[in-house]
Formats: sequence, structure tokens, C-alpha cells
Amino acid sequence: MTTPTYAARSPSPRRFRFWHAALIFVAANALSVLPAGLTGDEAFYNAFSRPAVAPPDWLFAPVWLVLNVTSLVALARVANAPVRNRVRTAVLGLEAAGWLFFAVFNTLYFGLQSPVLGAVVTAAGLGVGVASFALCLAAHRRAAWLILPRVLWLALATYVSVWVALHNADPFFRSVGF
Repeated sequence: MTTPTYAARSPSPRRFRFWHAALIFVAANALSVLPAGLTGDEAFYNAFSRPAVAPPDWLFAPVWLVLNVTSLVALARVANAPVRNRVRTAVLGLEAAGWLFFAVFNTLYFGLQSPVLGAVVTAAGLGVGVASFALCLAAHRRAAWLILPRVLWLALATYVSVWVALHNADPFFRSVGF
């Protein structure tokens, strides 16, 4: 009689669990709301000249709630994948960077009042999202499709944030556009 493997006796202690997702969600969102509250500084955002495709301020919170959930489901799929390889490690690292960019955006944009820094962190988030999506397409297709909405939103957000940075004053850098 063979002895069952550790994985057969109990769940792996390294599995990504619901509480991991909840911890990431709470920590990132708590850091995100520190400088400007739950809705950001709507007056600061609305004072800028914006392109016609700029979303209204009320749309950001519900969109990011959905994107956070889909990103965490994708992260769980990749983290719990049976194959442990470089792609998995790279995606986990990219997703960690994406959560960091999400967490610091409000501090840079609203806290420091810098549309330039906001544009930089938004573009960096887009780069991370594109890389995660591309890596997941080959190894974790379902995770890739869960990341895609974030990539699409960040593509729009990057266009808007760069446009705002180019066409408005940046109080932090004391500049008038680029």
C-alpha cells in the first residue's frame, strides 16, 4: 500500500485562497483612499481640461471595483495553476506591480496633485497589464481574458491621463503642460 502524497491528504499550504484576495483588495484600496478619500478629489479632476472621451468622475469607483475583482480571480487562477514555471512567476510579479501602481495612484495624482505622475503610473499600469495579458494568453488563457478588461480600461485611462498632463498645469512640478 502506498502512502498518499501530501497534496492528497490536505490542501497545499501554498494555494491562493479567498482570504489572500481579500487581503490584497483591502490593503491596496486602503492605501489608495488615504490621500483623497473614497472618490478621489473630484474637484481636482473636474477642474482639468479633458479630452471628450474622458470618463465622468463617478464612473471610476464602480469600474475599478469590477477590475479589482477580475484581476484577483485571474491572479488566483495563475497562482493556483498546477505548473510552476517562469511564466507563472513573471505573471505573479507583474500582478504585484500592478497592485502597487493601483495603490499609489491616488497619492501621486491627488495627494501630490500631479497629473504628470498620474500619467506615468497609469502608463506603467498599462504596460504591466499588457505584459500579464500576453504571458497569460499562452499559459493561462482564462486568466488572460480576466485581465483584458483592465488592459482596455488602462488604455483609455493612459490616453486621458497623458492628454491631461500635456494640456494642464501640474501643481506639483509647477509646470503648464509639457
